[in-house]
Amino acid sequence: MVCPAVPQLLVVMIFPLLGSLVAPTSQPEQGQAGEDSGQQLDQGSGEWESVSVSVYVRLEFSGRTLPPALSEVLSLPHASASSSHGTLTGLSFTTGCNDNGTDYIHCVCLSGYQWNARLCSQNPSCHPDLQSCDCLIFQHPVPGYCQLLPPGEEAPIFFLPAVPGNLSLNSPLQMPGNTLNLTLLTSQQATELNWFLKQPRNSRPILLQPGRQVSLTSSQSQAALSIIHMSHDWAGEYLSIFEAQGFRWKLHQLVQVPLQETEVARFPDQLSISCANSSGFQLSCCFPMTNLAYRAAWSPMEDSQVSLYNISDSQCLVLAAQHCPGADTTYTCVLQSQDLAPVKTPITITIIQDGDTTCPEDFSVSAWNVTKAGHVAQAPCPRNKKGVMKRPCGPSGVWGPVQNDCTDRGILTLSTEARLLRAGQGRPDEEVPRILKQLPRQVEAASSPSDLRELLSAVMFLAEVVVEARMQLDHNAMKDLLTTTDKVLDVKISSLWTLAKAQNPPMVSGFLWAVEALVRRLCPWDHPFSFSSSNVLLHSQLFRPTFPGDYQISFSTPPLLQAQIPRHSLASLMHNKTNISITSLVLQKLAHLLPPNYGQGLRGSPYAVPGMVLIMSITSGGQALTNAEIIMDFGDTNGTLHCVFWDHNLFQGEGGWSDEGCQAQATNTTPTTQCICQHLTAFSILMSRHVIPKDPVLKLLSGLGLGASILALLMCLAVYRLVWRVVVRNRVAFLRHTALFNMVICLLIADTSFMGALFLPLQHRSPLCFAITFLWHYFYLATFFWMLAQALVLAHQLLFVFHHLSRHVVLSLMVTIGYLCPLGLVGVSLGVYLPQGLYLREDKCFINGNEAALYTFMGPVLTIVCVNGIVLAIVVLKLLRPSLSEGPPAEEKRQAFLGVLKALLLLTPIFGLTWGLGVATLIEEVSMVPHYVFTILNTLQGVFIFVFGCLADKKVQEALRKHFCHTQSPNSTISLVPAYYLDAW
Repeated sequence: MVCPAVPQLLVVMIFPLLGSLVAPTSQPEQGQAGEDSGQQLDQGSGEWESVSVSVYVRLEFSGRTLPPALSEVLSLPHASASSSHGTLTGLSFTTGCNDNGTDYIHCVCLSGYQWNARLCSQNPSCHPDLQSCDCLIFQHPVPGYCQLLPPGEEAPIFFLPAVPGNLSLNSPLQMPGNTLNLTLLTSQQATELNWFLKQPRNSRPILLQPGRQVSLTSSQSQAALSIIHMSHDWAGEYLSIFEAQGFRWKLHQLVQVPLQETEVARFPDQLSISCANSSGFQLSCCFPMTNLAYRAAWSPMEDSQVSLYNISDSQCLVLAAQHCPGADTTYTCVLQSQDLAPVKTPITITIIQDGDTTCPEDFSVSAWNVTKAGHVAQAPCPRNKKGVMKRPCGPSGVWGPVQNDCTDRGILTLSTEARLLRAGQGRPDEEVPRILKQLPRQVEAASSPSDLRELLSAVMFLAEVVVEARMQLDHNAMKDLLTTTDKVLDVKISSLWTLAKAQNPPMVSGFLWAVEALVRRLCPWDHPFSFSSSNVLLHSQLFRPTFPGDYQISFSTPPLLQAQIPRHSLASLMHNKTNISITSLVLQKLAHLLPPNYGQGLRGSPYAVPGMVLIMSITSGGQALTNAEIIMDFGDTNGTLHCVFWDHNLFQGEGGWSDEGCQAQATNTTPTTQCICQHLTAFSILMSRHVIPKDPVLKLLSGLGLGASILALLMCLAVYRLVWRVVVRNRVAFLRHTALFNMVICLLIADTSFMGALFLPLQHRSPLCFAITFLWHYFYLATFFWMLAQALVLAHQLLFVFHHLSRHVVLSLMVTIGYLCPLGLVGVSLGVYLPQGLYLREDKCFINGNEAALYTFMGPVLTIVCVNGIVLAIVVLKLLRPSLSEGPPAEEKRQAFLGVLKALLLLTPIFGLTWGLGVATLIEEVSMVPHYVFTILNTLQGVFIFVFGCLADKKVQEALRKHFCHTQSPNSTISLVPAYYLDAW
């Protein structure tokens, strides 16, 4: 049989005692911190004094509750309690305890009394409000009783106690975006000050701590709380709880924040409706619950039904229109609160008229009603998701793709909690492990890009909280984090990454930073710690200061990944006699998700990445070591290797790959290449896709080809020196050979400079190195622009046979195109990239593989090659036209074929069309054959110009025979065969 709970009381009795007599031998119990239960008598005076003497009195009542009269002070007759030492004149009840038959009892203070601060801090509260001190939970026996609160200044003892402080507020009504300022002024020394926010949706008050929005300041008699960017998340009752005079005090202020129009969710944003297919429609506006009372209404609302219902932490006002309006109408959801401007949210209803283009009904995925072209249809998200799905109706009445902006409510809740924790709401040591524990389960619920974004945002918010609070994570929290990371990188949600990255490009870089920051925070007593999954591998170990040798670790990844930290990098930490924790983390697939941003020295070439990222960290005394040598082996890789790390500071905080402080080094024992870096961060490797493989044969062929080209160009100049006046007697020949002569000059200077840069041992970034690079850059471009000028003049001659330009005009245009255009491009390249140190390569006298090469060299060259190819096609088409000769058809075909063949042989090398073969060398995984062919043809460009542009010319041949053989050249006639254009040119 269980005995019913019996109420009990502890009482304080006040005795008037004679001063000349000694004090009672029964001393009061010293159960209250900072105060005695009684007072010693004044031995020197002969007057009567009232002193408080406390004793425990157990009172049991037949009922389950105490009689109300016991809360009052009871007056007793004078003679009934007299003694030789004093007289009992009154009895006050202080404490009531409820004994429910267990080892624990609940004790509550009666009016005017309270537990002292020491007991409040040592015992749990009876209520969810942990800061409440009116009721405490004790074990038997109760170690004390509630004390009489001190009165206010200059107030009689029987007056109500006064709080030794005042809480002032700049305004109880805070507009969104404003700054809240709460100030506590105390008349007594205050300690253990805490600020709390109590909201209706939370059962427990929220502790406020310094964060992104919260700042706390305090001095001897004043403390202040400031919150920036106020919103409805910060509306509620603010509590200031502190200790003074041995008691815990509580002050409170109510703060209200009006709603904004952006906080009201309307569905749909717009609506087009066909009255023939639908007689009515439904609109809704939802707004978060606040401590401000709002009256919601729709306008207009004729012939409509309005209902209000609650969903989660929001209220929704629904308008159900019974009939279709006669014309386009705007319905407005109006939220009105006393003394505030109304919040109005409009929704426009467009009526589909006869003849309007529309998208038909579609119920394949969701319910998409008939929608007018140019409008966006909307559908609600599933029940467990928040947001809206949208689908545009194109101008031609064709449905566009569905835009899914639905977010799982569980994921959104965790992200919001993490964001508010970073802002300053809550206890990080409790909230961070709780949120991390729930994240793995929520990843499995992710089904939209917004789900993925919110998940990653939650991890980033938590990382910022942990770093700023200098927290440490136990092995359970670390396991939850790594499990979440593994699931996020899993192939099941890989399809979400593309859309999520498009909407928020820095998202992946931020997630990488968050994981880096969190894995360093493992508690020292949880070492060693290991974790292994398909996408995440981690090993963390704690070492004593006497750690004997190098740190080495390997991961069974495909290919095998190995890392080593030499002992000398750890020497400085060992001298400090502190423990060292080394954490190694491998993230598979992450490198593929990072944006292709390449820092200085890496730009201009696309790269392939293995997917894995290696994160190494060393922690000593709670501080992360950033400078240490690390040697990494990423396995056997193909192509040119770049050892890189992810620099979060590049590209305006978006992050990018950088090779600063890292270098690749071939090993003697294995066919692999090692990466050696002088700092610790997230490492990976880049393999150049489009770089010419290092081959000594290619370098030899380049040297031989350049030498032959330079010799041929010198011979071409010598020939022109002998026959120039003979071959330029007419206007067309003058323009053609002028263009060829300038091409020869430019190509000769460019080839000579390029050979110097290729073979001479020049010091990097010396004035001579810069001059040689500038010369070949400019004159190679000039060569191609002279090719373009020659091709344009030929095209004009072919297309506009009877329209001739003067020699002066054509020559001026050719000089402008040939010299000024490339000079402008090179000037822009120097002006943009030279101040940044990006014009020259790090190791050779070449322009860097960045935008300078891509846009000011390769771009114009390939464009000119395309234009010259079009001109060559025009020439071939002209040559294939029937001629005016009266010869047999077979002879005409033979002449046409010979003319086309001659045009291809002459114009292809002169127009630089062999550079079109260079495109083949830019294709990933291309064989070595195009590289060899491209090198041979393009280094022999000067030979081709000498042979086909100079020696193949009939007038040059005749002039040379006349000069060397002293013979009379036969009279030339011009035949009307298809080769006319080519011979005349």
